[in-house]
Amino acid sequence: MAAPADACDSGPLVCALLAVDDALYTYVLSALLIAVGLYLTIRTRAVQLRHFGTMLRTIASSRTGAAGGISSFQAFAVGLAARVGIGNVAGVALAIVAGGPGALFWMWVVALIGMATSFIESTLAQVFKERGRDFTFHGGPAYYIKNGLRSRAWGAVFAVMCIVSVGVTVVMVQTNSLAQVLGATVPSIRPWMVGAALVVLTGPIVLGGLKWVARVTEVVAPLMALVYVAVTAVVIVLNVGELGHVLGEVLRGALGLDQALYGISGGILAAVLNGVRRGLFSNEAGLGTVPNAAGTATVAHPVRQGLIQSFGVFVDTIVVCTATGLLILLATGTYRPGDNALVGAVLTQQAVVEHLGAWTVWPMVVLIFVLVFSTVLGCYSYSQVNVNYLGGERRAEQAFGILLTGAAYAGTVLTLPAVWALTDIALGLLGLINLVAIIRLAPWALGALRDFEAQEARGSAEPVFVGHGNPLLPGDAVEGVWEAPAGAADGDGAAPPEGAGAESAAGRA
Repeated sequence: MAAPADACDSGPLVCALLAVDDALYTYVLSALLIAVGLYLTIRTRAVQLRHFGTMLRTIASSRTGAAGGISSFQAFAVGLAARVGIGNVAGVALAIVAGGPGALFWMWVVALIGMATSFIESTLAQVFKERGRDFTFHGGPAYYIKNGLRSRAWGAVFAVMCIVSVGVTVVMVQTNSLAQVLGATVPSIRPWMVGAALVVLTGPIVLGGLKWVARVTEVVAPLMALVYVAVTAVVIVLNVGELGHVLGEVLRGALGLDQALYGISGGILAAVLNGVRRGLFSNEAGLGTVPNAAGTATVAHPVRQGLIQSFGVFVDTIVVCTATGLLILLATGTYRPGDNALVGAVLTQQAVVEHLGAWTVWPMVVLIFVLVFSTVLGCYSYSQVNVNYLGGERRAEQAFGILLTGAAYAGTVLTLPAVWALTDIALGLLGLINLVAIIRLAPWALGALRDFEAQEARGSAEPVFVGHGNPLLPGDAVEGVWEAPAGAADGDGAAPPEGAGAESAAGRA
């Protein structure tokens, strides 16, 4: 996420906030996220590569076994809905314009590293989750800070910051971007029209609570990603002869082998910084947002959800962001390295028009609208978990749903330069808190991974986790969660015997 380029015209305060935002995102947080990702890749022995096949198999069977709660696939879809938003359309375009084609390569690199971080934080969200109402669970950084680090106060700090930044300001800047893009594309669309449409669609869903959000995103998020990737597939088929040349440009630009491929910022450093920054904050690995969705799932083993959410990073960057990059780079009449008048979502949209014709303007308008709509739903899910952490019951949940819906409308009709910068800074601070927590709690996730792999090695078709008296863990999980069925623990305490069954444990978990 980044504030508009002309935001400094709004005054010295906004300029100062943007300077802090740029330093935090481009250098401090990006460096920390990469360092943590590399560390966790080593500690997990590259779990994102070793278990990629397991991720695919888990996704295929993740819609069952929820026992009346939120399924593993629904939690994955909520995370995907929040990850795959207007940033995948506009953010990738900005990275390529500023850093050249090579920026796409560095987005791939940080995604592969970030998959390990996402695995750890999402597994921790499961290990330290708590039982909620109606067969659902609540988990995420606030919960693993409280139950793992034994700090209720810091958990509350994270929860408040997440509610304000993700549930209000992120929603506002997302819908603000939507109104600007749609207004630039179709001048007859007024901002209040966009806001009204969002209210009509969003209000009834978020007032229904987490289960309703999960049911809607379970359909909308994967369908949206598939449609977008299908458009790219058509473009690639039409330009298959140029694909090798474009991929060559990506590699040459990434390694600084061709100055003609530098972006407007110039040089290989621009390709690295723009690719890294856009990649990190598109897939959200390490920011502490996705674990809020991961912790709501009902699964037989925490590692299952960790692997699924790690796969979400792959889908977001390697699949969807690559789709945007190829759409732009194949549009030689629209995109020119080092000299491009179009930026953001407008560039992506015009690239589609160049490939497929002017008739695609309205379908792209609809697609961009749905991207933002699904992101708003994902933001609700993330924030609602933290409302529950602070003690919010049904009335508080509904009140927050009204607040979020109002923020969605306000974002379309207000000018938000300061809010843009403050949102970025708040998300960066969330990331810093979360990175400290997951590094300190990593032994719990690594122990869960060893437990999962040990059961797989014994031939268990569906590993079942027991979080109490498990010698592979530093201690016991939350009371009443991850307990073995009566008489089910085996001799080494690592897992119940095969006769316990995954469904039984999932229902109790």
